[in-house]
Amino acid sequence: MGQTLPKPGLRPFLPDDVPVLAAIFTASIQELTGDDYSEAQQQAWMEAAETEEFGKRLAADLTLIATLEGSPVGFASLRGADHIRMLYVHPAVSGQGIAAMLVDALEKLAGGRGAQSLTVDASDTAQGFFAKRGYVAQQRNSVTVNDEWLANTTMKKMLGAAA
Repeated sequence: MGQTLPKPGLRPFLPDDVPVLAAIFTASIQELTGDDYSEAQQQAWMEAAETEEFGKRLAADLTLIATLEGSPVGFASLRGADHIRMLYVHPAVSGQGIAAMLVDALEKLAGGRGAQSLTVDASDTAQGFFAKRGYVAQQRNSVTVNDEWLANTTMKKMLGAAA
């Protein structure tokens, strides 16, 4: 049986979090998406963390930080009332409930903001995670990131009474 982790916590994003969240973003892409995206695609995707825009995106959305013993291990952001913009978990804690805790919190916040449904543009790597949580594929997308094409899928979940 695996080692029991300390209980994870949640807190709001702070501007000083940008460097550690960029590191989580990069590690997550580098170590968890290799089965679904080429090295060139991963590199283009990871370069997003090297720009000032990365921190601005985190600050513009409602961004939550998952922590273990006070240290950030993942993050997720809600754009407006009804769209999950980012969900990244450090590979060292992948599969241990951190992403589920973050999405649970975003679903509650979205419902509290009056959203009837929640959407996400899920990477091919994350699509199974969202499908298990009741998100249904709506459309396939191709997006250009730093001159590379990356595929994702817009998925939607009905919330609360609408479900």
